[in-house]
Amino acid sequence: MSQERSESSDSRSESPDRTRNADRSGDRSTADGRHPLFMPVILLGGLIFGFGLGFSHMARPEIVLRFLQFQDFGLLFVMFGAAIVSGVAFAVMPRYRTRAPLTRKPYGRRLKSFDRNVLVGGAIFGVGWGLSGICPGAAYASLGVGNVTILWAIGGMFLGAYLQGRWRSHRVPSDAASTGAD
Repeated sequence: MSQERSESSDSRSESPDRTRNADRSGDRSTADGRHPLFMPVILLGGLIFGFGLGFSHMARPEIVLRFLQFQDFGLLFVMFGAAIVSGVAFAVMPRYRTRAPLTRKPYGRRLKSFDRNVLVGGAIFGVGWGLSGICPGAAYASLGVGNVTILWAIGGMFLGAYLQGRWRSHRVPSDAASTGAD
């Protein structure tokens, strides 16, 4: 018991620099090497994302369909705004830290080659987007603003992703490796 008290008092008396160094070395990480706040920060990011989509009315399929019909360009401004904020964050953070704060992985770019899968997948996505008037992230936000009928689109997304996964698993393994399949 007295040993536990001395250990806990030692951890409270550590200097901030020592605590930061222990945090960087991974001493306080979870079993998968991530920072303990990884999931709460992901939840916070989702909350902010959903709020932004709801606030900008991009969680409403009729607004998205008006954009796709070149009648309302609000979605374009929302996407540009998000791209600018994200771009600045991704450009600035590596200058201050060598590793991502929550995953502790080094910063780096993961380039996806522009191949047939990207082209065909993008076209299929575009057809689905045009038919439903919603993309995946906005679908969940749309559900949050009370659009219960969006469950049909969400169900379709899950079914489509499942069918694509089944189809890909039946392809020749060398074909999947050569296309850089995820």
